[in-house]
Amino acid sequence: MKPVIGVIPARYASTRFPGKPLAPLRGEPMIVWVARGAAQSKLLSQVVVATDDDRIRKAVEAAGFRAVMTASELPSGSDRIEAALLELEKSGPLGEGCIVVNIQGDEPLIKPRMIDDLVHPLLADPGLEMSTLAHEISPEDLANPNAVKVVCSDKGDALYFSRFPIPYSREQGPAGACLKHVGLYAYQRHFLKKFCATPPHALERAESLEQLRALALGARIRVVKTEDRSWGVDTPGDLAKIEELLGVKP
Repeated sequence: MKPVIGVIPARYASTRFPGKPLAPLRGEPMIVWVARGAAQSKLLSQVVVATDDDRIRKAVEAAGFRAVMTASELPSGSDRIEAALLELEKSGPLGEGCIVVNIQGDEPLIKPRMIDDLVHPLLADPGLEMSTLAHEISPEDLANPNAVKVVCSDKGDALYFSRFPIPYSREQGPAGACLKHVGLYAYQRHFLKKFCATPPHALERAESLEQLRALALGARIRVVKTEDRSWGVDTPGDLAKIEELLGVKP
């Protein structure tokens, strides 16, 4: 099987939650929860945390996981992942046809099955540049610009992502054809390199959605529907909600 590398970008600075990756969740740093969940994937050959802070590196390595130091001023998580891969490649090739999974560092309840579902399309179709996840959208999320929407082709490839309800229906309002995007991505290694070497596209800047750069480059992004949910942590209040969820989980 092709090598599949899971990379977790973890930046220390955060406007709303400084030091977020090290925030304690049941006595362990949140980033360790993410790495441990990712490591349970059946398809990942290795898990790496890409960070800009030595405190995060030490916490990750103390838990038995690998960390790679990257510059602090990188513009996005994708660029941090690319920087980490370039560091890894200094020790030798990552492997023929390598697949890279971008795992959000602020989702401590990530389910390994979500990662595996994401990777399968790229293993089955080497010509597919990217894959991502989505699930059914609620009326509340349809009206929420923080919930990203995606519409797909009959084959399941993304046609467009937007913060606005899409598609527009002249008579009935949104026609119910869109899904709620889940910010988990897998890339063919060669495409991630091309993606990070390309300046942001006008659509990307308008929507503040970097996956639109991939569509502008002509990439196919397979959208895999999932029933699973994962909860992101943007503020200390979000972390408290995760604690509550853990309290009721069987």
